[in-house]
Amino acid sequence: MSLPIDPPPRLLMGPGPITADPRVLRAMSAQLVGQYDPAMTAYMTETMALYRQVFVTENEHTFLVDGTSRAGIEAALVSLLEPGDRVLVPVFGRFGHLLTEIAERCRAEVHTVEVPWGEVVPAELVEEAVVRVRPKLLATVQGDTSTTMCQPLADLGEICRRHDVLFYCDATASLGGNELPADAWGLDVVTAGLQKCLAGPSGSAPITLSPRAAALIAARRHVEAGIATDDDVPRGARIASNYLDLAQIMEYWGPRRLNHHTEATTMLYGARECARILLEEGLDRAIDRHRRHGEAMLAGVRGLGLQVFGDVAHKMTNVVAVHIPDGVDGDAVRAGLLEDYGLEIGTSFGPLHGRVWRIGTMGYNARTDAVLTTLAVLEQALRAAGVPVTPGAGVGAAREVYA
Repeated sequence: MSLPIDPPPRLLMGPGPITADPRVLRAMSAQLVGQYDPAMTAYMTETMALYRQVFVTENEHTFLVDGTSRAGIEAALVSLLEPGDRVLVPVFGRFGHLLTEIAERCRAEVHTVEVPWGEVVPAELVEEAVVRVRPKLLATVQGDTSTTMCQPLADLGEICRRHDVLFYCDATASLGGNELPADAWGLDVVTAGLQKCLAGPSGSAPITLSPRAAALIAARRHVEAGIATDDDVPRGARIASNYLDLAQIMEYWGPRRLNHHTEATTMLYGARECARILLEEGLDRAIDRHRRHGEAMLAGVRGLGLQVFGDVAHKMTNVVAVHIPDGVDGDAVRAGLLEDYGLEIGTSFGPLHGRVWRIGTMGYNARTDAVLTTLAVLEQALRAAGVPVTPGAGVGAAREVYA
């Protein structure tokens, strides 16, 4: 007979997912209501209003895509792109490669501008590529957790406006912990996830669409047979995915409440609570909290003698990567942290797998006790691996930041 789910106690200090805020988990334990119950449609409307504040936007079409953050990415790209459309992707880590792959699956003509992992893409390189390629869409990641780099976006938004290019951003790992004013920076579409700075579980993808992007998507609107009325005349090339068809999802969340799927009620409760908690704290204060605890973690790992990976000037506030010391089995250390202390940190992907550890300070875990506990435990793990460490140096360096 199977036993009830009883996860072991963990402090998730990797690049995500992170330990969910208990208030979010409590909200997700609430009873279900029908998808057209007035209470449910009111929650949907409230969630839209909350995420407009999170994205710092006036966009009417700001809602949730049911699925993990990747569902949001794919919904955006499959709904914006038609076969043959030109797309430009700045690649500075694993998730730029992901945008490239998804755009290729949409049968777009994809061009990239790449820099070594650990750097960000200079705006002048992006503009040179925009002039050369003449893309319909520029698609980029803001914070790529594979390298911990945070791509500057304001200049890219200005470039897109000057050259009449749509601007899409995957902000899965950055929203809520790094500055991202969608309207001010000229972003047409932004998607995110809950499991990083928003302090929730994976499974819901907030999205916002500018009026220009929404109009482009609505021009491809095809309502399903069986629910279409005589007024629902097909328009343009049909979006290749049914489930991720933003033209239909926009109408499901809009005043018409046109049936598309059954909203993931429990995930909506959680996403609503993530935004409510963030805005209760204040967006600027939350970003500053991530910056402060990220700086303390950065100082702490340096205090332990670890070398930080990448261009620190362009590091995300909420995750740091450090080189694994020579002669140390990085995976064995991570396994020991999990088994002995219930603490999780990450390695990375591709060329960085086994070469770096990634340590997050985000969402509910962007707090002093989590940072100091992680540094104290990591010191003991380094000692056990034979790395010479000055006693208390990591915690001491972090405390200086807090002081």
